[in-house]
Order: sequence, then structure tokens, then C-alpha cells
Amino acid sequence: MSCVSAHFLRHTVIVGVQVIILTFGYGFLGAVLYYDYLYPSDRVANLWKNHPQELTMVVTLIATVLSVTTAILFTASVKDALRHRMSRPISLVELTAGVALSKGSYILRPKHLRLTSLTLFLFVVLRLLTAGWTTLLTPVYFSLPITMRGSELDITGNAFNTLLYGEFQAQGFTQIRNDAFEVLDIGGMLSGISAAGQTYGIPGTFNFNGAKYNVSTGGIVPTVEDYSGSNGAPGPDCTRLGFSGGNVTVNTGPILGKHSMHTIPQGFSTNYSMLQQGVTANVSCQPIGSSDMQYAWDVNSGVVYSNTTAGNDTIAGLRLWNIAGICGANTSRTQAYVTMVNASGDMSQSSGFLPSIICPGPMNLGQTYTSFTILLQGFNKYQFLNASVCEVTPLLTTVRTNYSNDLMSSEITSSTPFKSENVQLLSFIAGVAKFQSISSQGLMSSTIGDTLYSIYSSTTNTTIGDGPENQAQVYKELEDYWRGVVEFSATFLRSGFMAQGSFYNNTIPLDLQSTVDGSMYILTIGWTWRSAAYLLAIIPITITTILTFSCVLYSHLLGNESQDGQSEAGQSEADQSEAGQSEAGQLEADQLEAEPEKSNRTPFDVSNTLHLIMASVAGNLKPTLEGFDKKMIINNENVKVQLKDHRRKKFLKVV
Repeated sequence: MSCVSAHFLRHTVIVGVQVIILTFGYGFLGAVLYYDYLYPSDRVANLWKNHPQELTMVVTLIATVLSVTTAILFTASVKDALRHRMSRPISLVELTAGVALSKGSYILRPKHLRLTSLTLFLFVVLRLLTAGWTTLLTPVYFSLPITMRGSELDITGNAFNTLLYGEFQAQGFTQIRNDAFEVLDIGGMLSGISAAGQTYGIPGTFNFNGAKYNVSTGGIVPTVEDYSGSNGAPGPDCTRLGFSGGNVTVNTGPILGKHSMHTIPQGFSTNYSMLQQGVTANVSCQPIGSSDMQYAWDVNSGVVYSNTTAGNDTIAGLRLWNIAGICGANTSRTQAYVTMVNASGDMSQSSGFLPSIICPGPMNLGQTYTSFTILLQGFNKYQFLNASVCEVTPLLTTVRTNYSNDLMSSEITSSTPFKSENVQLLSFIAGVAKFQSISSQGLMSSTIGDTLYSIYSSTTNTTIGDGPENQAQVYKELEDYWRGVVEFSATFLRSGFMAQGSFYNNTIPLDLQSTVDGSMYILTIGWTWRSAAYLLAIIPITITTILTFSCVLYSHLLGNESQDGQSEAGQSEADQSEAGQSEAGQLEADQLEAEPEKSNRTPFDVSNTLHLIMASVAGNLKPTLEGFDKKMIINNENVKVQLKDHRRKKFLKVV
């Protein structure tokens, strides 16, 4: 094989392998940038998750092989380029720097900062190759976002207002706010209790229809299938207002992006964040002053049953209470209660009575669709709650609901008050509040009163009702309780109308649909654009490749030039070298032949110390070089030499 073809083959191998490595690096980075997220199959992902040490070892091994290969190709190209550069005059300090680079090392010569900086820079670049490949190839855990879109029941418009009124008529309710009804179970009370604990930061989970809500429902219904709760089919006539549990239809699904991978992984866990409708309430409670005649709160009672000979296990007496209040515009409302009393007609101190009246609309306003009012007062063990009024203003909300760890928690992003098209919705919510206020009062105690007392007592060291600050805390509990009831009312209503079988083919009509948008986040392992670290990781690889190509090109160009015009110069230099060596008594003059040979035929490795010593001795550099003190070494570094080639001999000649 000819010398030219050997050089060409060596250069081709160096460039080809380096191109493959660089293409792999940029191709991998480009794929990450194009797809945003790269991830393996679930089987491979689980394998990586369960064997993290083995994964780290494999990635590090691959990164090491790639970086070592890149470094070897670079130093090989530097050796070749330096050998050709030595065919021209070069200072010894430049030769020293070149030899250091061919070994992947550096020099520290303060007098030659340019060469020192260059070698240090390239030394650092070579050392960063492994770190760069490791950063690029190491898979990380990330949450894969996938757009979710769908629809749910819209309870905010005229269409639903008409539908709900029709349901009231079908069930015999002409004005639902005027009649107590039992279409809700204990859920409203439990939702109120859970919400009331939030006043003191008590964590709570509210369960309804198999779905779990954080503290309170927020007036939402699940819009994610995995969180929809019960899978059972509702029974006959058990949808809409007659809902008693069952599968709630979910109409949301993933929307793949333009550049997304075609398969959605199962991942290790899945969370959702959905923008959907909700309902909440602003509730404001305050005491009714003794001189405040606006509400005309009145409590009358009479004993309707008495048994003076009753034993401990029998009822001694019952008292009928008639509670009356003014609900604006001189509209009177009354509500009857029955409590247990002793034979004398008195309630025991361990008993409690907390009556209330629901006014179906706002006070002193000429409309009935924005709010409703609750009048209430506590007696006996609930006497910490004086005659009070609570203004409940329901709000239509847009909420960001997070679905995580089988729990739904919502955060309000915007809200609007009820409008005229929400009058039937307000009637329903007020009716639920009325039902809860009546059913919560038993013969001896009230669930609402016990909730206020127990939560306060378990979280503070003070006596309930002592002082204005304590009274304010009680009112805050009461406000949160009614807010929880309102939010549950909306959730119950949505669930009933979205239950399986509520609409034909389980499809909500278009005029009753509200858009649901959000994202599904799947925890998996793979590669994603994390930060500028990816770009920094590819920089050492790029720099090394560019310098390798430059060295190869330099060697190729000088190699072609060195093939021309060598005979006379080579003969002349050889004769001078032989003459000098003969005068010194180190070589015989007849050792050099008259016909020179082409440059670079004799194997010469500039990184091989033995080769450099042999070339220096053959060139008789001793008379030119000085000693080893500091100044002499500086002088020696500035000496320029040139690599000569004659037959099978290499020698360095001072020029």
C-alpha cells in the first residue's frame, strides 16, 4: 500500500468515526428537542426503575467509550498534524505544546501564555467529554404532560335552568325552596363538617359516590375516568334529582400533540390538572343586635307531651318550638321543631337546641337569584351562638382541579355571582340548606351545633364563646360549614344529571355542555429538555470534533505539498547534517547516500519520547542548546528546529 493511500485511509477512518459519533450526539439532542420528551416502553421503564445502579453503570460505560474514542481520534489527528508541521521550522516550545496535546496533556509556561492557555483549554475539553456524554445520555424521571379535553354538564345557563325547573315540576315541586325535601342523604352534613374543620387547618377528606375530595367538593364532579368513583349503574329513577349513587359519565380524553410520540405510557403514576366548572359560596355570619328589628327573630314553644311518671328509659316530655323570622319585605317565615324535655318541660343542660330559618332570597333586594339568608340561634349547650344571621352568596366558579393520589383538590381561578338564569339553581341550593338545618336538629342535639363545639374544643385551650375573638372563630366555622353544604349541593346536582342513563346514549346535549381542558401528567423515565445543560453537554463533543477535522485537513494539505520538490533540498540538508556530524566525530560522512527518500516514509511518533531523543541526537542539537537554568531554558524554548527525513533516518535540524 502506498504512503499516500495509507495516510488517506487513516484520515478517512478518523473523520468517519468522528462524524458518526457527532451525528449520534446531535441526532439524539435533536430528537429530544423535536419530541420534547423521549421515553421507552413501560417494560423497559420499569426495568430501569428497578435497577438504578445497573442503569447508571451502563450509561457511564457508554459515555466513557464514546469519550475515549473521541479523545483517541483527536490525539491521533494532532500527532499526524504535528509531524507534518515539523517539516517546517517550529520553536521547541511550540513543539513541546504540540507533544502535550498529542498526549491529551498540557504545559505550564508563564512566558508563553498563549500556548499554556490553549493546552489547558483543550485538556479541560477532553476531560469534559465523559461528563457531557453522561449528561446527554442519562435518563431522568419526569412528568410527561398530555393535553386533556372534553366536556361536562353546564349548570350556569338558561338551558339547565329550564331543565331543572322541569325536573321540579315532574316531581311535584312547584317552588322547591318552600318545601323541605329529602333528595340528599347525609352527604351535605358530612361535607359541612369537613369544610368547618378547615378553619383550624384540620385536614379532611370527603367521600361521595366513591370519589374522594380534599376537605370539600368545591362544587365539582370528577372529569377523569380514574377518579369518577362508583362504576355501578344507577337504579331505575335514580338519576338527576333522584340520584342515589352510581357511575357518573366522564367525557374527557387525551389529545396528542403534533410532535408527540404515538404511544402514551402507563408510567409509574398519573396526575391530572383540569380546568372545569365549580360552585362555592361567600358566607358572612354576624350576630343580630337586640335593637335590630330587621329580622324579627322570635322563638316560641309549648309543651305538647308530658309524662310526670316517666322512668329513666322513657321520654318525660316533648316540646314544640315555633320559630319565626322576617325574610325581607316583611315576608315572614316559620319553622317548627320538636325537642326532648323533662317532666317539668325544661331541656337538660346536656341537651342542645339550634333552630334556624332559611330565607330563600337576599334581604332588602328586589330579586331572588343572587343569595339567600339563614337565621339561627343556639340554646342550652349551644348558647355560645347568639341570635345570628348568615348571608350566603353562591358563586359560579372556574376551578383548577388537581387529581392526585386518588384525591381531588380544587383551587378557584375565577368566580361570578348568580344571575337571573340561575334562579332554579339557587332554589335547589337553598332547599338543600333548609333540609340540612332541619334534619341536623334531633330531639336532644344538633349536628351543626356539635360540629362547632367539638372542632373548637379540640383545637383551642379557651372556652368557646368567651370574648369577641372566640366568637369570631365560631362564626368562621359556621361560615365554612354552610359553604361546604353549598358546594356539596352543586356536586350532587351535577352527579345526578351526569349519571349513566340521565341522557339518551349517555351524551349531554350540546346546549348543556361546558368545555373541560387540562393536562395529564404521567411520571416516567427518559429524556427531556431540562435546561441549558444539554447544550453545554454537547459543546465539548463539538469542539473536539471540529479540531479533529482541522488537524486532519491540515495534515492532508501539508502531506500533498511535501510530495513535491523534496529531492534537492533533502540531499542538501542531508549532506550538511553528515558534514556536521563528521566534524564532531559522531557519524561517518559516507553514511548518507546521495539520493534522498520521500518525507514521512520513516515511522515517527511525536508523542514517543524515544523517537524525539533519536531525532535530536541524529540532528546533533547539543551544540545549539544551552543548560538547565531558568534563563537558558527560556532561550532553548525559542530555538527553531525542522524535522528532516533521509532514507530510514529522522533528524531535527536547527534553522
